[in-house]
Amino acid sequence: MSKKVSAWQVVGALVAHFRRETHLTQEQFAEMASIHVDTVRSIEQGRLALQPDRAEQFDELLATKGALALLVARMPVREKVVQFAQGYVDHEQEALSILSYQSLMVHGLLQTRAYCRAAFDARYPALGNETAEQWVNARMERQLVLEQERPPVCHFVLEESILKRQVGGPEVMREQYRRILECTEPVHMSFQIMPMDRMPHAGLAGPMTLLKTRDHADLVYLEVQRASFLVDDPNEVNDYQLKYGMLRSQALSPDESVRLVEGLLGDR
Repeated sequence: MSKKVSAWQVVGALVAHFRRETHLTQEQFAEMASIHVDTVRSIEQGRLALQPDRAEQFDELLATKGALALLVARMPVREKVVQFAQGYVDHEQEALSILSYQSLMVHGLLQTRAYCRAAFDARYPALGNETAEQWVNARMERQLVLEQERPPVCHFVLEESILKRQVGGPEVMREQYRRILECTEPVHMSFQIMPMDRMPHAGLAGPMTLLKTRDHADLVYLEVQRASFLVDDPNEVNDYQLKYGMLRSQALSPDESVRLVEGLLGDR
């Protein structure tokens, strides 16, 4: 059975083709682009996504009349995220509603660019700069789903401890607090904070995201480390829906949650 070729392998093969057509070695092309030759190799092998600004640079250097930039611009969002999360992103981009409980990090749809980059910079083993920037750009592009003409209804339950962890430092966190508060403005978005001392607590088993698709199917997304699961069994989904309902009743009210974040920001 043949191995599936990824979209980025196709893009990389095209870069390699255009480079060879100009009679450039990888080393020569890397010098022209002011990047390391390993970056060229990773892009051509499809291990590293070609970012939009770099695609424009390559088009100029290789005289390809915008072909690479156009190809990258038309790339589906799912192709720009890590493989284990692609199934979730497909549904997220088409969801009618997104309900999420998070215990360690601010949900990706709410993250600022600086918070997101700081989180990726803290990963172990470390990510290279190119990979980290690729993942940040993909996450920022995912957030465009919130700007659609008919965006999904979103609700987030966040652990208070998430707000206390200084990801990126105080200024990054202040920007992140402001971003979270923006969720109280659109009528289709809201959040609640789960206090650190709250018991009983229906979410101690870990984070979860509940989705309703456009064909009104209910799904639950679970992620741990570098593994993820989509649950579609109605009985199991029902259990998670009940669990999420309990979490909402145990967390601070939306108004109390806003006051807590404003207090951290210093606005109260």
